[in-house]
Amino acid sequence: MPDSEDVRRIALSLPETVEKVAWEMPTFRVAGKMFVTVPDDETSFAVRCPRHERTELIAAEPEKFWVPPHEAPTAWVRVRLAALDDGDELRDILVDSWKQAAPPRLLESFESSGRPGTGDG
Repeated sequence: MPDSEDVRRIALSLPETVEKVAWEMPTFRVAGKMFVTVPDDETSFAVRCPRHERTELIAAEPEKFWVPPHEAPTAWVRVRLAALDDGDELRDILVDSWKQAAPPRLLESFESSGRPGTGDG
């Protein structure tokens, strides 16, 4: 089962990602835009997710995805670490969120590396 250290390791492997503590929790940013947070209990993490996709994710896998009431107006979703299939699924979720925050120049080089999701771009 992936854990919060896996979240940190994968997030920091993505191009130009930095870790910054905000609201007393680790947050990960690219080009100044946050794309993942790890709340203090470290059993879940939050990622960017368009609202229409978020609704579908929660409906399809409510044991894995949810939104706390205070985050309902945002374009973020929480993910339970214990419900993930493996590290590949974790990487896919983090890369998708990173892509939503990364500037076009990074997306181009990341995609052209031929290995999306590896963090080697």
